[in-house]
Amino acid sequence: MKNNLWTIAALALVLSACKSTPMNPAKVEDSSVTRPVATNQGNANDNAANTDKIDIKTVDVDTSKDQLDAGELAKRQIFFDYDSDAIREEYKGLVANHAKYLTSHPQAKVVLQGNTDERGTHEYNLALGQRRSVAVKNALNVLGVSDSQIETVSYGEERAKQNCADDDCFQHDRRVDVVYAGQ
Repeated sequence: MKNNLWTIAALALVLSACKSTPMNPAKVEDSSVTRPVATNQGNANDNAANTDKIDIKTVDVDTSKDQLDAGELAKRQIFFDYDSDAIREEYKGLVANHAKYLTSHPQAKVVLQGNTDERGTHEYNLALGQRRSVAVKNALNVLGVSDSQIETVSYGEERAKQNCADDDCFQHDRRVDVVYAGQ
């Protein structure tokens, strides 16, 4: 019993010796404000006065890039490389344009239909078509589109062209079709 009492007393002494110190907030320097460098022109008093002045940088924002491009919005197919679900660089602008439309029209809904060429097993192609439609969905989500506006579906090879003999023919089957509800 005495050992337990001494253990508790020692523990209480150790815990009371531990003291937490309040944290001071970190100081953050605003890099958008610059101070001019003093030059050797003029007298010393002018130089001292000039170093205390603050010049604020201005940035021109081009809002025309935020406008929807009707020609791009009319494009409804995103093509993929063989055995890939990565969105090609050339289609990222198209995806961004559809994202702008969907975020500015929250009532609009879209179905992303994943497709593959006929090479591969039926199960593999269904999975690849789904991965492709989900890749486009994830890109739209990153750009601010709500999950409630997007549905994904895979058709696999069901909508592939028949009797393809070369990669140019197969290339048209490796895609995601963007279909808006009611169209």
